[in-house]
Amino acid sequence: MEGSPAARSLVLDLLSTLRGGFMPVSALVAAGGLFDLRENSVRVAVARLLASGQVERDERGRYRLGAGAEPIDRRVRSWSRPDERMRDWDGSWVAVHTAALPRGRRRAQRQRARAQRLLGFQALRPGLQLRPDNLRGGVAGLRDELHALGLEAGALVFRMDALDAAEDARARGLWDVVALCQGYARSLRDLEASERQLPRLDEGQAMVESFLVGGRVIRQLVLDPLLPDAIVPGADRRALVEALRRYDQLGRQCWAAFLDRHGARGARTPVDSRMPDGAGRLGIH
Repeated sequence: MEGSPAARSLVLDLLSTLRGGFMPVSALVAAGGLFDLRENSVRVAVARLLASGQVERDERGRYRLGAGAEPIDRRVRSWSRPDERMRDWDGSWVAVHTAALPRGRRRAQRQRARAQRLLGFQALRPGLQLRPDNLRGGVAGLRDELHALGLEAGALVFRMDALDAAEDARARGLWDVVALCQGYARSLRDLEASERQLPRLDEGQAMVESFLVGGRVIRQLVLDPLLPDAIVPGADRRALVEALRRYDQLGRQCWAAFLDRHGARGARTPVDSRMPDGAGRLGIH
């Protein structure tokens, strides 16, 4: 089992479940206790997120996600409908050229790398990243999403095709297909094992289990490059998505009573959205 999330990450993950309402700080503190987070740590995290625009507060002192968290939250919510985001691939690519951007701006570089990773780009050359042009919205849609996720305005985003055979083969080999397929199978086994385990746990244990296990698989799907079948057969990914949809229903049941007690019934199961490399939550730069 993974370690506990940081207070900042947990607060954002909990607030991302809301149907447009607000969550009292008492719910955030109580949930933090399940992960051995001190009340003061949760309150400090809330205050800092409020100052940064990641969360908003109503007149009663309750909280919800702020506008600053919306692009990433929208991306996280997309895990359950990957096929709706994809279209047939004609062999062309979407490329991002960043070699001419100013150097030395570490925050901008982190945001750029996060945006490209979230949308499945890989480097063909230094300063030139690409992915198959198989997502709905095409180049224009990806350009808008990249900028919303933090890519600098000076980056060039364009369609690229007519690569020679060697370069096209190199581009198709940028993704570790074996690792992707093994990851789908491993996560499917993890969900099935956790699904058997949840009925034997008490309320708090089941909440933690569903948060960590479901969250890890959601992170995997959010970071999935959604490659066309010509590069990675999509059947295993689709099977994992269906399994996670079933697991998500169980997770909602695990959290429902807690959220009801705090007047904050959520639209989705709270899940752990930390990046797998330890670099922070998907949306925190």
